[in-house]
Amino acid sequence: MADDGTGKIIKALLDDALQREIIPTLDRLSRSQMDNRRVFRIMAEMVTGMELMWNMPDAVTIFGSARSKPRDPVYKAARYIARRFCEEGYAVITGGGPGIMEAANRGATEADGISIGLNITLPLEQRPNKYVKTLLNFHYFFIRKVMFVKYAKAFIIMPGGFGTMDELFESLTLKQTGKMEKFPIILFDSTYWAGLYHWMLDKMVDRGYLEPEELDLLIMTDDPDDVVNEVVHFCRSQEEPYTPYIEPEDFGESI
Repeated sequence: MADDGTGKIIKALLDDALQREIIPTLDRLSRSQMDNRRVFRIMAEMVTGMELMWNMPDAVTIFGSARSKPRDPVYKAARYIARRFCEEGYAVITGGGPGIMEAANRGATEADGISIGLNITLPLEQRPNKYVKTLLNFHYFFIRKVMFVKYAKAFIIMPGGFGTMDELFESLTLKQTGKMEKFPIILFDSTYWAGLYHWMLDKMVDRGYLEPEELDLLIMTDDPDDVVNEVVHFCRSQEEPYTPYIEPEDFGESI
């Protein structure tokens, strides 16, 4: 009986050590190893993207809803805008999926231009549209966003949902904080965007959260040709080539 009692005590102590010390230690080691693998995956995505994108010609990034249909006026406008940009010698970058992204890649392809899709892998898989000529798949949203910004001369924001809003406000923040150089951000379709613009004016500016001139970071238009002309004029007016995404001084020419 004593041996049986001692065995129970030892088992209880081992169980306690297992739960309190061994399993948490193994769990921490597992998470650490996962983080290490994640770091290398992040590096691989970043390097792959940069190697592909760095030698592209001047490009514009076109954002908008993945749910837009070919019959929608904004789909048709995105297709036309992308085609016009390619006729002017620009590459077109999209998120690579359906809707507005498909429309822009389609217009670029119709103009025999450079049609780039930066696709994101999602739990409900987003399939790249068939008009993408150069495709990159990303696991991480933030690396994909770097590619959108770093290699574009302008953002064209078509009507869209949460993802489009995220891309709009992140680009505005980069401009506002000086992390991004002069960079046209153009809202297309005032019937969609005017409410948001006036809300920012009435609420953000009125309460002192924004200065009135900070809304000048945005351009809003309903004319597809104005979109293209605005960007072309801006790029031609620059005294020297520029990189929209500002690098720290320690990332100089030697890097």
